[in-house]
Amino acid sequence: KNKVIQESTRERAIMKRLPRVVLLAVEAVVCLHLSFAFDVNVAPRTGRVTSTTRLDAAAPRRSRRSASDRPRRPPPTSSPRSSKGTTQVEERKRAPHQFDHTKDVARPFVDDPVRYVKLQDPNEGAPLLHLGEEEHGTLVEEGSHIQSYSLDELFPEAGEFSRKFCSSNSFRSAMRHAMREDVFDSTPSYSGLSEKARRMLLLPDSSIQGSWNCKQFTSEDGQCRMKKLTEVLKEYLGENVAPSGDEFMETVGALCGSKPSTHWIDIVGVLDRRVPHSWHQDTGRSPNGDTKTVLLGFPKEDNYDGAGVFSHAVKLKYERVAPEDHPTNEPVVYPKLEVDDAYVVKPRFAEGSEIVVFRDIDIVHSAPDVAFRSSVMRFM
Repeated sequence: KNKVIQESTRERAIMKRLPRVVLLAVEAVVCLHLSFAFDVNVAPRTGRVTSTTRLDAAAPRRSRRSASDRPRRPPPTSSPRSSKGTTQVEERKRAPHQFDHTKDVARPFVDDPVRYVKLQDPNEGAPLLHLGEEEHGTLVEEGSHIQSYSLDELFPEAGEFSRKFCSSNSFRSAMRHAMREDVFDSTPSYSGLSEKARRMLLLPDSSIQGSWNCKQFTSEDGQCRMKKLTEVLKEYLGENVAPSGDEFMETVGALCGSKPSTHWIDIVGVLDRRVPHSWHQDTGRSPNGDTKTVLLGFPKEDNYDGAGVFSHAVKLKYERVAPEDHPTNEPVVYPKLEVDDAYVVKPRFAEGSEIVVFRDIDIVHSAPDVAFRSSVMRFM
C-alpha cells in the first residue's frame, strides 16, 4: 500500500511539471483511443463521453459510406428563406457564376457559330441612334461612322497582300504570333518574367497589349523592333516587296490620326458562346477631331466573308464626348442601354475589308454577340 501511494505521488509530481500542451496531447491520444476502441463520441478538449459507451466487442462496426451514398446539401433556391419567427430574410444576391444560373444559360453555346454569323445581316444602312441628350451637340456626318480599308490599299507594292492574308491561315497565324512576340519582348512591363510565364502569356487564347509605335524602340544600330514580323512578311509576300515589321505597324497605326495614344492590343474574347451586348466607348474622345480607333481582323477560316470578327456598333446621330473629368484610360459604359437589333451594325470582314476604322465619339460598340475569329487587333 505504501508503494502504491509513493508511485501515485511521483506521477502527480511529474504531471505538474509537464507543460499543458503535452497534457492536452496525451489527453487527445487517450480520447482517440477510446473512440476507436468503444465507438463513442468524445467532446472536444474535455474528453468526456457524450453518448453511451458500447462495450460489446461483438457488435457490428459501422460501415464506411461511399461518396455516392452521402447526403448532399442542395443548392440554394431562389425562394426567400425565413428565420425563426415571422421575419423574412432578404434573398442573398449572388454573382452570375454562382447558383442563380449555370454557365450555359448565362453564355449559351452556339452549335454552329459559322452558320450563325454568316446568316447575320451586316446592316450597314442601320438608322442613327439619338440618345436624347445631345439636342445642341454636333451632328455626325452621314456615311462617316465606320470606314473599311484593305491591306492592298495600305501596301500597294506588297503584291496581293489582301488575297494572301485572307486565303492562308498559316500566313495569318504566323503573322499574328510574330506580332505578339515582338510586342511582348519589347514591352518593359513584360521584362523580367520567367520563360514559363512568357509561354503562358503568349498562348494564342490570351490577350497581349503594348504599343504599336516602333520608333521609340529602334536601337542605335538601326535594327527594327518587329524582327519576327519582318521575317514572316518576307517569307509570304516576297523578300523585295514586303514591308518591314516596323513599317507595317506604323502604317496601320497611322490610320489612328494626328494624336493617337499608340496603344495596341490583341483581343480574343469569348468564343463559341452567345454573349449579350455590352455597349461602351473605349475613351469617348477624339483629340483634334481626327483621332480614330483601328481594328485589324484575323478570321478563323480562309476566304471568310461575314460578321463575327469585328466589334458590333451603333451609329450615333450626335457626337458623344466623355465628360472632362472622366479618366482617359477608362471606357465609358452604358450598362442600361438596350438597343433594338435594327440599329446594330455588324461590320463585315472580307477580302478588301480587313480593317475597319471609326471615331470613338461617333458610335457605341460592343463585342459581337457571337465571335468567330482568331482575334482582332486594336490600334488607338
